[in-house]
Amino acid sequence: MAKIIGGITTSHIPAIGIAMDRGLEDTPYWKDFFAGYPPIREWLGEQKPDIAIVFYNDHGLEMFLDKKPTFAIGCAPSYDNADEGWGIATIPPVTGETELSWHIVNELIEHDFDPTVCQDIKVDHGLTVPLSLMYPGHNYQHMKVIPVCINCERHPMPKPSRCYALGQAIGKAVESFDSDQKVVVFGTGGLSHQLDGERAGIINADFDEECMNKLVSDPEALTRYSNDELVEIAGAQGVELNMWLAMRGCMLGKVREVHRNYVAPISNTGAGTQLLLNE
Repeated sequence: MAKIIGGITTSHIPAIGIAMDRGLEDTPYWKDFFAGYPPIREWLGEQKPDIAIVFYNDHGLEMFLDKKPTFAIGCAPSYDNADEGWGIATIPPVTGETELSWHIVNELIEHDFDPTVCQDIKVDHGLTVPLSLMYPGHNYQHMKVIPVCINCERHPMPKPSRCYALGQAIGKAVESFDSDQKVVVFGTGGLSHQLDGERAGIINADFDEECMNKLVSDPEALTRYSNDELVEIAGAQGVELNMWLAMRGCMLGKVREVHRNYVAPISNTGAGTQLLLNE
């Protein structure tokens, strides 16, 4: 059967991609942030996973406020990146995966999840920045990617508990897939941040550290928060924790943390990254 070997959490702020394009990784502002990624890249190079399931949220490129699915999953052979409206350079297409993605869709529907199935979808920085971080120079096209999009922008949004349950259902689907492929799961976005309004710039580093601790040892404790509580504690975009919870839900074995980094503020964000092994 296919096996989920580990999970990775990472910020996906667009400024990261710009910093990489401009060669700013070693500048004082960015150095501590980028220092968190070489151990993860080394692990990926050693393990050579075949497939990445990436939980992300679309920021208006493909799913705007007029059409906002709660959960969506890509089943396409490839995914193009596109300008999101502010002149960010597009990058090479992402290689899709079709057999496992359709298996996941069928299993989700069989177990009472009803995702929007996307056979043609463009992906934004929520997905491409994490891939670029893990494979500098846009050297990610060897990796087959299954994008799973979670609504973190428009109310009503799925609850943390529901996102965690989605991850559990996807983890079970992967384990039932007749293949010897290795799968890694990305939880992207977060942690605490708010980009607009009176509370713009809020960062709750104590809560972020609590989330990173509990993601390892007690993820169900995080599922007891409501989205309103997450907004109050961690800012309007703090609900992106839901992508991390979906990632964690996929890992059904004993989970062990082998790497962590946290830097704040980075582009008005509490930026954390973790490497979790699914044993």
